[in-house]
Amino acid sequence: MSNTPSDRLAQARTYAAQCIRDEAHALSELIGQLDENFDHAVEMIYHCRGKVIVTGVGKSGNIGAKIAATFSSTGTPSFFINPLDVYHGDLGVMTSDDVVLALSNSGQTDELLRFIPIVLHMHIPIISMTSNPDSLLAKYSSAHIMVKVSKEACPLNLAPTSSTTAALAMGDALAVALMEVRRFRPRDFAQFHPGGELGKRLLTTARDVMKSDDLPIIPSDMHLGEAIIHVSKGKLGLGVSLRDGKVEGLITDGDIRRAMERWQSEFFDKTVSDIMTTSPKCVTPSTKVTEIQRIMNKYKVHTVLVTDQERHLLGIVDHYRCML
Repeated sequence: MSNTPSDRLAQARTYAAQCIRDEAHALSELIGQLDENFDHAVEMIYHCRGKVIVTGVGKSGNIGAKIAATFSSTGTPSFFINPLDVYHGDLGVMTSDDVVLALSNSGQTDELLRFIPIVLHMHIPIISMTSNPDSLLAKYSSAHIMVKVSKEACPLNLAPTSSTTAALAMGDALAVALMEVRRFRPRDFAQFHPGGELGKRLLTTARDVMKSDDLPIIPSDMHLGEAIIHVSKGKLGLGVSLRDGKVEGLITDGDIRRAMERWQSEFFDKTVSDIMTTSPKCVTPSTKVTEIQRIMNKYKVHTVLVTDQERHLLGIVDHYRCML
């Protein structure tokens, strides 16, 4: 029998049909993997007073980003974070009121395992989604959701195909279960989508969402050891230095950690002025939330300062306050 490229091209639909059958079979296998851990995960997210922070690396990260988007549009505040970014300031968006949903097929992804001790130290519970209940990620999780497939749809059984489809479906299963538990209805859905929430977002300004009281203000000559305490109490992951009421600089908890690594024993001799950013991203009170989100995405920051024309600090807008 001939096996030329033309012959194989003629079989394209046959290959595609087999792929779909394999992935459909993988999805059907998930039903038998639902257990009390799934129930516990739904309960944890339902009672979460903060946000669901979804994380993963590579293909798992791509799936995680979609799961986070589905959660947010169906009544569960959520966003995706790359574990690598945690070491460069993103830790400031996390609080002990949050829940982490970590995706890894093997449960042994190095970047995630280095992220886990930080999460546990902050007393943030972890829900993991892996194919290996004996993995380190599963062992350090409060709830482990099994997502295991018998084979990938890839003919080499190598490329993540059935496994990523299964992870995506399990994420949808969590979202749908939470919608039912919350009694999420069409009128609720409309608030998060065009015609309702989109119009609101286009009209909402920094003035409408900014935090303007109890701002984490720190002097530029404050030693970093004391600055850590003020940044932590501010619960925004940052501190703002003012001179005559005007913004002089900004430090984040990421800046502080990097300063610790750089100076080590000399760290406590350093002051805020030694590490602060003197040109933080600032917006006016009339800046639209959509523009703030564009700035955050472009410059990879999670917070902007709201100032007047003379750079007097009026408020702070973080990533969470933009999630209308």
